[in-house]
Amino acid sequence: MTNHLDEILDMLRKFEAENEDIEGSALVSIQGLPICSNLSGNDESREGIVAAMTAAILSVGERAAQELARGNLKRILLEGKMGLIILQQAGEHTILCVLIRSDRQLGLIFMLMESLARRISNILE
Repeated sequence: MTNHLDEILDMLRKFEAENEDIEGSALVSIQGLPICSNLSGNDESREGIVAAMTAAILSVGERAAQELARGNLKRILLEGKMGLIILQQAGEHTILCVLIRSDRQLGLIFMLMESLARRISNILE
């Protein structure tokens, strides 16, 4: 399993290098536990907070999408004054969380996230 985590962390780093607007990324479990991350100020308390919030937001988003007849949830985008947070499922039990500075290249970031989520899912299966 450690080999897989190292491989995923390397994938997160390469993903961030592909676009200068990406500030950090993390892979978390749907239970809200951090799996691996490449967040700035990479301390365990921040990872735990990001993981817990990510799982909670995704859970509420999935329920809202289903109850409002919008089908399966694809991704969640939260916009703040200093940037965006994008959440996307990456396999059955994991969530990809990405922090970005601006919304200038959202289409490209969505494509990169789709590809990364698919590769992560394949590794974890």
